[in-house]
Amino acid sequence: MEQRISLVTLGVRDLARARAFYEALGWRGAQQPDDAIAFFQAGGMVFGLWTGLGGHGAPGIELAHNVRSPSEVDNVLAAALRAGGTVVRPAAHADWGGYTGAFADPEGYVWEV
Repeated sequence: MEQRISLVTLGVRDLARARAFYEALGWRGAQQPDDAIAFFQAGGMVFGLWTGLGGHGAPGIELAHNVRSPSEVDNVLAAALRAGGTVVRPAAHADWGGYTGAFADPEGYVWEV
């Protein structure tokens, strides 16, 4: 098996709300073939939102979005808050030398930035 991931799909309760949240963060080009799923192209992979997974969030998973500077970390966290997310870990300097924070989307999925 080749070492790569082609698709990440999150189970959501409210597809319209979830899609609007990611669009408010600047994600564009969503394809929605039916009322149960939406797909965003994300570089070389696809990010999906699907009501068919039961939509209860996944407390054992944390997604990550790398940015280029501390100010971008702050900007992404602020955008997530404005879009209806929750900052679950305010931005701070990490022990390993980086600058990081985290937000949860309206479905409870945590993104480290």
